[in-house]
Amino acid sequence: MTTTTEKTGAPKAASKLRLPALTAMVVGSMVGAGVFSLPANFGQATGVYGAAIAWIIAGTGMLTLALVFQLLAVRKPDLDAGVYAYAKAGFGEFPGFFSAFGYWASACVGNVSYWVLIKSTFGLLFPALGEGDTLLAVVLSAAGVWAFHLLIARGVGEAAFVNQIVTVAKLVPIALFVVILAVTLRSPVFGDNLWGGDRSFGGLFDEVRATMLVTVFVFLGVEGASVYSRYARRRRDVGRATVLGFLGVLALFASVTLLSYGALGKAELGELQQPSMAGVLESAVGPWGARFIGAGLIVSVLGAYLSWTLMAAEVLFVAARDADMPAFLRRTNGRDAPIAALVMTSSLVTAVLLVTLFSEDAFTFALKLCSALSLVPYLLAAGYALKLTASGETYDRAPGGRRKETVIAAVAVLYTAFLIVAAGLEFLLISCIIYAPGTVLFVLTRRERGRRAFTVPEAALFALVAVAGVAAVACLATGAITI
Repeated sequence: MTTTTEKTGAPKAASKLRLPALTAMVVGSMVGAGVFSLPANFGQATGVYGAAIAWIIAGTGMLTLALVFQLLAVRKPDLDAGVYAYAKAGFGEFPGFFSAFGYWASACVGNVSYWVLIKSTFGLLFPALGEGDTLLAVVLSAAGVWAFHLLIARGVGEAAFVNQIVTVAKLVPIALFVVILAVTLRSPVFGDNLWGGDRSFGGLFDEVRATMLVTVFVFLGVEGASVYSRYARRRRDVGRATVLGFLGVLALFASVTLLSYGALGKAELGELQQPSMAGVLESAVGPWGARFIGAGLIVSVLGAYLSWTLMAAEVLFVAARDADMPAFLRRTNGRDAPIAALVMTSSLVTAVLLVTLFSEDAFTFALKLCSALSLVPYLLAAGYALKLTASGETYDRAPGGRRKETVIAAVAVLYTAFLIVAAGLEFLLISCIIYAPGTVLFVLTRRERGRRAFTVPEAALFALVAVAGVAAVACLATGAITI
């Protein structure tokens, strides 16, 4: 039986992660359910030209964000758990708390979408599972949540090793999909799909904009190595893993999307049942293709779930270690796993799974809310990088590249701000329903340290979030916003 302690030091040498493991964290975090839905999502929105433009925009924007995490890992090597730590260092304790709490909540909501999709896939064979939101599906999903909990409790190093194996296993069917589609590509079909509809600039712009939230969701997790910076064997590997993982995943996502236009017509792609990659491969090789992709999806989603649960617990643990979350969350067990944060993470995932019983479209709602919750922490991290380049902090000892890094940080800020607007007001409001009550943890932390709950600026920020949360509840009650 393991003994629960409250260790706050560095992880044991045996648990240190090398570049391949950190890169696997990035890839494993991004390659989840989203890639399997790309053909239908893009087919509903645009054609080949629009898809290519969308990936160029998303790739450029998210690459700057990946470079921001690389920049911060090098210039601020003392900051652990990237997203949260950067927000606190740049904008203060309360925004830092929001970043940590929002990132954690986003990971939990995203994990719920994984379980819904898994049970929905099995629902094709077992009708009692429905679309992943029946009582039986929720009970089975909750059992899966706690099974993963036990795995991670055995130690982060062991879970990271499992993640590397799962990452390789889930990339195999996706890579095979790309190879088969490239070989069997039907040029006439691809040519007919070049345009999505309206050939005017305005029409093309609207089509591209319609894909932006899709690209955001599939890229969530780009900060995977940054979150696990305290476990890196060499600090510079954090930035390298982030960029290497991102570029590989971008090439994979763009290939899956564009090659699908050479298998089926745009309208047919848009009508495919999710996971739409299964329908595309089935059209190319027959029924075994759909079964093959279905199996790959299960492995992929479970691997992504492992990565996101690891990161969610790590963010809570480091925030508590730095006295920005209640002290009980910094407890670890004998295997250096952040057990208290892990219990809280698994508990929230289970609770949100119960909420899906009352949602009209649990999967879509979870995806959009997950994206909305993630964007604020991303914006704060990019803002901190821009603040560093503007103030010149750290450039006195390492002056090179300041102008280039300023451009990178500025583009990342603009891109993430644009995505927040594109996400829509309703999801920002719903996010506040989660942020407002979560502030109780911030107040408890302040009391543990013998400090007043809020400063004047913090009180004003909390009031704004609380009002938005109340407005969201009112909109849900009146039907103005639906889940």
